[in-house]
Amino acid sequence: MKRSLRLLLCLPVYALAAPLVPPAGFTQPLPHTGKGGCVPLPAPYTGPLTLHSKYEGSDSARATLNPQAEQAYRTAIKPVVGFERGISTMVWRYKQSGDPHTLDCILDGYAAWAKADALLSAETSHTGRAMRKWALATLASSWLELKFTPGTSSGGQQDTERWLGQLADRVVQEWDGLPLKSTNNHSYWAAWAVMASAVALDRRDLFDWSLKEYRIAAGQIAADGTLENEQRRGQRAQAYHNYALQPLVMIASFARANQVDVIKENEGALARLAGYVLRQNEAHLEWLEPWCAMNQCDSDTLSRLQASRPAEDRRLGGNLTLLYQR
Repeated sequence: MKRSLRLLLCLPVYALAAPLVPPAGFTQPLPHTGKGGCVPLPAPYTGPLTLHSKYEGSDSARATLNPQAEQAYRTAIKPVVGFERGISTMVWRYKQSGDPHTLDCILDGYAAWAKADALLSAETSHTGRAMRKWALATLASSWLELKFTPGTSSGGQQDTERWLGQLADRVVQEWDGLPLKSTNNHSYWAAWAVMASAVALDRRDLFDWSLKEYRIAAGQIAADGTLENEQRRGQRAQAYHNYALQPLVMIASFARANQVDVIKENEGALARLAGYVLRQNEAHLEWLEPWCAMNQCDSDTLSRLQASRPAEDRRLGGNLTLLYQR
């Protein structure tokens, strides 16, 4: 008895906490009104992640696209993006059909990339590390979609969960402890990818790291709602504020689902950033679905949300309208 108690007391705090869960919409069944169907997936990407930026040759603002570099970049990432899109598409086909053959294709796809240790190369560039965390955002959020869809069994997938955990650990290593001048939208997307992984794998250590990065981001939001490091993007600054906001809203939504309310931190920093973005009349307002699910949005904001539906982004979880709309 004493030995059992001693072992219990030695467990990490996160091992004793309640299991991590996503927001309620991720756990609700959808009407089976769609059709299933598999998507051909590319072979696992096991090469080096030494990718070149599409802004190569630009000045410090990195606001000017290099057409040749962009084409080379898109060619290099084609198998990774193809896998992301294929998995996300099939997950949503499955959620809306319940088709077991589609589920088998999803599980086989994950298993193939996991067994090949895809995307785990230690040979990287900044752009390659960015690509790794963007891919993880899709793959971890899609995996948790499966795990939390009622009636779905994704058991016996140890290789897949080992692989997703390795990717999450690698993302933490690569984006942890950056100086504030280098902490920008990339860090926020890394934090969201790790948050999705935390819930998918029920890992409190990843959850805590994501919250740490969120709080660094909240501390960077100025009184007028701007982010200094995004302001440096020159003509693309407004778009990058919007891009930076998306993962932060998702982290806040997942934190609240697990009894941690971060929206009010730093005197309502996230609301300041959201207000700034809305005043810029930016497109791509997918983040409004989780935002208005957590907050009392005014009529103008709700009108903009309605006009943007369905709000879909594979790296944020897919069809956010179906996940968050009430």
